[in-house]
Amino acid sequence: MNTFNIKMLISKYPLLIELIELKEISWFNPNITSLKEGLPYVGLDADDIKEASDRLNRFASYLSSAFPETAVNHGIIESDVVSIPKMKVKLEQEYGAIIQGQLMLKKDSHLPISGSIKARGGIYEVLTHAEKLAIKAGLLKESDDYSKLCQNEFKEFFSQYRIAVGSTGNLGMSIGIMSAQLGFSVSVHMSADARQWKKDKLRAHGVNVVEYQQDYSIAVEQGRKEAESDANCFFIDDENSQTLFLGYAVAGERLKQQFEDMEVLVDSQHPLFVYLPCGVGGGPGGVAFGLKMAFGDNVHCIFAEPTHSPCMLLGVHTGLQDAISVQDIGIDNITAADGLAVGRASGFVGRAMQRLLDGYYTISDQRMYRHLGDMNQLENIQLEPSALAGVIGPIIVTQNKEYKQRLGFDDVKMRNATHLVWATGGGMVPQKEMASYLAKSAL
Repeated sequence: MNTFNIKMLISKYPLLIELIELKEISWFNPNITSLKEGLPYVGLDADDIKEASDRLNRFASYLSSAFPETAVNHGIIESDVVSIPKMKVKLEQEYGAIIQGQLMLKKDSHLPISGSIKARGGIYEVLTHAEKLAIKAGLLKESDDYSKLCQNEFKEFFSQYRIAVGSTGNLGMSIGIMSAQLGFSVSVHMSADARQWKKDKLRAHGVNVVEYQQDYSIAVEQGRKEAESDANCFFIDDENSQTLFLGYAVAGERLKQQFEDMEVLVDSQHPLFVYLPCGVGGGPGGVAFGLKMAFGDNVHCIFAEPTHSPCMLLGVHTGLQDAISVQDIGIDNITAADGLAVGRASGFVGRAMQRLLDGYYTISDQRMYRHLGDMNQLENIQLEPSALAGVIGPIIVTQNKEYKQRLGFDDVKMRNATHLVWATGGGMVPQKEMASYLAKSAL
């Protein structure tokens, strides 16, 4: 049972009225600071991101061998950035607003191995753990060619260790597939909202899938308990892991290089707005941190959440962070956006990033489905519902005069702007499941 006096909370934070009524709302952070002022609260810096980037480079030869689909990119797990001009026109027509600047999509939805943004953090944390174990056992040195990890000797070594994680779906996919490939015994504790095809895919890879009728928090709690009872079991904590966070953060330097190659300018006169779907917060928080380190104060990150699962907006807006859940104020945390079906946000991410995030908004399931259909029809890009949470971000920014005025975004800067919608999942959705999504988008 909740211990919050909702009436008192509402009197202090009137925005909660519309949140509780499941209305689509936006809130732009009045306490946004510069990177220099906000960075000390993160507790991490550019050196930490470089260490993560170097580790991923060391593993590139292994990934290229173990997962042939990564060979085309030499074992580096990365996604394309594409322009979506037809989607821009559609949004402008539907919402009666002109999106100044260009609209682009970051296709983390189509990352190799697990087909979602979680291929960044989840896979990175498994690789980090594997490297530490192998080096400690004297089987591996950082100077080695890591493709040797494909040998049976390593699979036998890792088989004596276990990995556990709680997930709504995509994190479990990335961790399960990667762990099983290396030889670990892995259990993925999956919440009620996890899609059946994701469970089936994991089981096909030899992963132990434990199902729950409750939400994400229970799956995480049970995964943690499993690890506590076994000294050889490593629990991957989506709520508090700095390692996961840094795996996501590497995206910043890579996007910067992609933009340079595409001649997309980002500076004080050419602002970059990035719209990130948010569940517990680790993925978008880590990416936002990486973007801030890559582009400084010229990038503006905005989190998007389902109306039924606005945990990060709730935690940051009230200052209660992970001490409050959406269920505490009577919201059910039931959404078609399964990757975002989280009732309680990461306290680590909320506290670390709250000074560096420009804003938050909520979006209904119906709107996500509708734009899922639009993206398919207009741009021939297939996404899962969660991945469409960011798509109305450019409209929300365009229509918020107070925010633009406060940060000095005049018409000239906005015409020079780049709006980047971060698509988080969908690349591996089975054809039958995608057909079901598209049918719902037409309702």
